[in-house]
Amino acid sequence: MISPDPRDPALLAPDLRFLAGGGAATQLILARDWSDHPLGEPADWCDTLKSQISTILNSPESMILAWGAETLSFFFNETYIPLLGPRVAWAMGSPFREVWADGWDQAKPIIDDAFAGRSQRFSDLPWKLDTDRGLAETWFSFSYSRILDSTGKIAGLFILTNETTDRVLSDAALLRAQADLLDLNATLEQQVAARTTDRNRLWQLSSDIMLVADFDGTINAVNPAWTHVLGWSEAELLGQPLFGFIHPDDLENTISAAQGIGEGHVFARFGNRYRHKDGSYRDIVWNAGPGDGKIIAVGRDSTEDKAKARALEAAEGQLRQAQKMEAVGQLTGGIAHDFNNLLTGVMGNLELLERRLARGQVDDSERFILAAQQAGRRAAALTQRLLAFSRRQTLDPRATDVNRLIHGMEDLLRRTVGPATTIHVAGAPELWTAMIDPTQFENALLNLCINARDAMPDGGTLTITTENAWFDEATARDRDLAAGPYLAVCVTDTGTGMSAETIDHAFEPFFTTKPIGQGTGLGLSMIYGFARQSGGQVRIISTLGQGSTICVYLPQHAGAAVPQEETASDAPLPVARGGTILLIDDEASIRHLIDEVLDDLGYTVIGAADGAAGIKVLQSGARIDLLITDVGLPNGMNGRQVADLARLLRPELRILFVTGYAETAAFGNGPLDDGMELLTKPFTMHQLTAKVADMLPGTPSASVRSG
Repeated sequence: MISPDPRDPALLAPDLRFLAGGGAATQLILARDWSDHPLGEPADWCDTLKSQISTILNSPESMILAWGAETLSFFFNETYIPLLGPRVAWAMGSPFREVWADGWDQAKPIIDDAFAGRSQRFSDLPWKLDTDRGLAETWFSFSYSRILDSTGKIAGLFILTNETTDRVLSDAALLRAQADLLDLNATLEQQVAARTTDRNRLWQLSSDIMLVADFDGTINAVNPAWTHVLGWSEAELLGQPLFGFIHPDDLENTISAAQGIGEGHVFARFGNRYRHKDGSYRDIVWNAGPGDGKIIAVGRDSTEDKAKARALEAAEGQLRQAQKMEAVGQLTGGIAHDFNNLLTGVMGNLELLERRLARGQVDDSERFILAAQQAGRRAAALTQRLLAFSRRQTLDPRATDVNRLIHGMEDLLRRTVGPATTIHVAGAPELWTAMIDPTQFENALLNLCINARDAMPDGGTLTITTENAWFDEATARDRDLAAGPYLAVCVTDTGTGMSAETIDHAFEPFFTTKPIGQGTGLGLSMIYGFARQSGGQVRIISTLGQGSTICVYLPQHAGAAVPQEETASDAPLPVARGGTILLIDDEASIRHLIDEVLDDLGYTVIGAADGAAGIKVLQSGARIDLLITDVGLPNGMNGRQVADLARLLRPELRILFVTGYAETAAFGNGPLDDGMELLTKPFTMHQLTAKVADMLPGTPSASVRSG
C-alpha cells in the first residue's frame, strides 16, 4: 500500500477522505490496526464520528475528541502531538484513561460534569503528571464539551486544550523579577538619597549588571558588576546618559525601548551592545521595566554565548561546504567514469578503422563507424542529462496538452516496460495547459516509467495520473514552490518501494540502487532538473515494500495548447542553392565541419572565429542570407549580443544559434525573436541541414535525401 499524502484528499481512498488535512495525526490513524478496536475500521465509522474527526484534524488549535461514553477512545490533531511526548506512538484511539492515567483522577470529575451538561472552561489549571513527557508539575487551559447523537444520547467529548506550563512558569519568574526589581528600586532610592554605601546584598554581589535610570536615559544608580563587566566605575556612570554607551547600530532600538518602559511596558531578553571602557563592545541581554517613575533593569553579559553561537554557525557552514565538495567529487567522479568509457569506444573504433583503411581493408568499415557514432550519441545523451540536472539544458517550451502527449506515448511506454507490467492511464478531464518542452517531458515520463518497471522485477501495475491542483501558501511552501495553479503528473508502481534514506539521495547525480552496469544514476536527477527549470517540482511518496508514487508538478499556462508538429526524419530535405551563410564559432574543428557540409550542399559559407570578426563581415555589405552563431563566444561578445547587433545592421536577417546549453545572460526565460532558431550541440549533420533548409525556404532548391 502506498502511503497517501495526509494533506491531499485526492490521494486518499474515497471512504477515507474525511482524514485529509491532518498531517502527522492522519498518518497515525492510518498506521494503527483497527481490526480489533471497538470502533472498527475508519472507513466504517459513523458519519457523526467522521465529521468530528475531520473538524479536529483540520483545526490549527490543539484539540482532542474522546469518542464513546464508556470507552472514550482518544483522538487528537497534529497541533496536540507535542503535548503527548513518547505517548504519541500508541495514544491514537486508545482509551482516555490509559493515555492520561496519571491525570485520570483529576480529569474524571470534570468529564462527569461535562456529560451532565455542566461544561466548564479552566485557565492555567495545575496538573501533576508522570515525568515520561517532561515536568511533573504542569498547567493546562482547556474546556470540556459533551457531544450528543441524533437521539440525544452522549456520543463523546470535545476538548480544546493547551499546555500553559511554560507561560505560567515564565509569568511567575517575571513577576518575581519585577517584585525583586521594585524592592531593589525602593532600596536604591533610599540609598541614593542618603548617599549611603549600605547597598542591598544582591545589588552588591550579583554578577549581572543592574541599573536605575530616568526615562530620558540619565543613569541614577549602578551596581559594582558594571566595573567587572564593562570597566566603568560608579563615579564615571552616575548622571551620564546611558545612550552614550550604546553601539550606534543599536541606539534607535534602545531609545524606543526606553520610551516603551516609560509607557508601562516590560521587556524580557532585550539585547543591545554596550561600550566597554577599553573601547570594545559587549553583548548585553536585559530584563527591564518601569518602577516608581524610573527604568529598572538587570542585564547579563552574553558576549561569549554569542561568540560560541557564531563559531557553531561557522562550523555548520564549513560542514555544509564539505558536504557540497563531497557531492561535487561524486559528480565529477561519475562524469569521468562514464565519459572515459564512451571516449574509449569512440577512439578505439576510429583507431581500428584507421588501421584497416591503411591496410586497404574497407569491407567492414561501416561497423566501426556505427560503433563510434553510437558511443558519441550516448555521450550526447549523458551531457543532456547532466544539463537537465543542473537546470542548464536548452529547453524549447511550448504550450502543451499534457494529456494528449501522454496518450501519444502509451504504445511506446507499453513496449518499453514489457508485457509483465500493466499500464493504466487516468488523465484528468479539462487538464490545464503547461508551458514545457514536450520532448524533455517525454524523456522525463519515459524515465519514470522505466524506474517503475525496474522496481517491479516480477511485474506489477504502473499507473499514470494527471490532475489540476491549486497550492495555497502553506502547501506551496512545503513543496518549495510559489502559490498558484499547477498540473500534477504522477507515476505510481506496486514495486519494492524506497527507504527514507534512498528518498533523501534519489535526486543526486549518479546515485543509483541498481546493480553495476544497469543504471547511470542520472534518471531522477534529470527529471528533477527538468521540473525545476520549468518552474515546477518533483516529490516522492514511498514506503519499503509498498511501492512508490513520484509526482511532477508543473505550473499552469493560461493560454491554449499549441498542436505538436510531426516530421519524418528520412523525408527529402529541400536544400537552397546559392544562399550565403555567415558562420561564427570559436572552435575551428566545428567551424570547418559545418563549412564542409554546407559547402557540399551548394551554400556559400563565410567563417569567423569571434563576434567582432563576424560583425565586420555584416558591415561589409556582402550578401548574407543566414547567420549561424555559437552562443558562447570569446573576446567579450556572446552570440546573443552578436545577433542583436546583426539585427540593427540587417533587420530581416535570419539567425540560427548553436549552443551546448542556453545561457541565462543570452536568452533569459523568454522565447526567441521571430526569425531566430536554436540548435543544441551535439547535433547530427542531418539536423543541421534540415534546420538550415527550413530557415531558407525562399531560394531555389533541390531535393536531397538525408542518409
